[in-house]
Amino acid sequence: MSYVHHVERFHGLSVFTFPPYADPTDLPDAGAVAWRLHCGPYPSDEDSVSCWKRFTESVDLGKTRALVFGSPWYDGEGGSGLRELIDLSARFTGLEALFLGDLEDEEAMISTIALDDLTELLEAFPGLRELAMRGGDGLRFPVTGHEGLRVLRVESGGLPSGAAAQIAAASLPSLERLELWLGDEDYGGGTTAEDLAPLLAGVGKPALRHLGLQNGPHQDTLAAALASAPVVRGLTSLSLSMGTFGDEGAEALLTGQSLSHLRELDLSHHFLSQDMMLRIWTELEPQGVRVNLTARKEEEAERYPELGTGSYRYVAVGE
Repeated sequence: MSYVHHVERFHGLSVFTFPPYADPTDLPDAGAVAWRLHCGPYPSDEDSVSCWKRFTESVDLGKTRALVFGSPWYDGEGGSGLRELIDLSARFTGLEALFLGDLEDEEAMISTIALDDLTELLEAFPGLRELAMRGGDGLRFPVTGHEGLRVLRVESGGLPSGAAAQIAAASLPSLERLELWLGDEDYGGGTTAEDLAPLLAGVGKPALRHLGLQNGPHQDTLAAALASAPVVRGLTSLSLSMGTFGDEGAEALLTGQSLSHLRELDLSHHFLSQDMMLRIWTELEPQGVRVNLTARKEEEAERYPELGTGSYRYVAVGE
């Protein structure tokens, strides 16, 4: 249940993989691309340190706008490579965007991609505008927040509820887009509407225009919470895609607060009945809301009948 691939564009820029043996004369302009640092799925400490050293010696760091970290990054002592980046923050004066954990399925299961405490990183880069990450294991987010961040995205097969709660509580006054893949409980997920209470109440993120609470196993419950949540009133787009959204959640949204101000409602990868799909289109499309109902799924039979009968729904990205 996974379909993540290497990013091809990031922060509006084409992603360029820094070559293992770079000739500085053949490299693009530092600010024209998002630089991807990737030494293979299983690099040694020596490989990682050597690649990072070549990059910092070959590219104008002051003009670098976006970085994409691919392979697990090490500092030479088995620790997170974020320390290397933080230590050079004074040279990365133009850094606006950062993607952590850009690994695809063949290289690592998304639930095994480890992240870290991002407190020091955000403090070191007050000019950061976009932060994206893939994984979730070990993720911690500073409740104190960040003044300049406009886009925050966490792609996870199992986002720890504690990290989700910290993001929900963080003061991010400039944040315009927030996308959280909540993930399967069997892979470290478990976020509830209660964990997201400050976010749903519209606290701490006054500029938020797009909210994605995606890839979750309890989308109907989240939909019921969103049906009366103050945060919805300021949005122009809302996504409950990639998860277990069904008729109960749709009923809650349609009978809750008005959604006519939304330009887009993404419910793709859902478990809606045909009748409910028709009702959603009939009620929302005439109001100018573009509704995405692609990738309809059928509930699957229980894999282990000895544990009980019935059926189950599944998220798009789990293990």
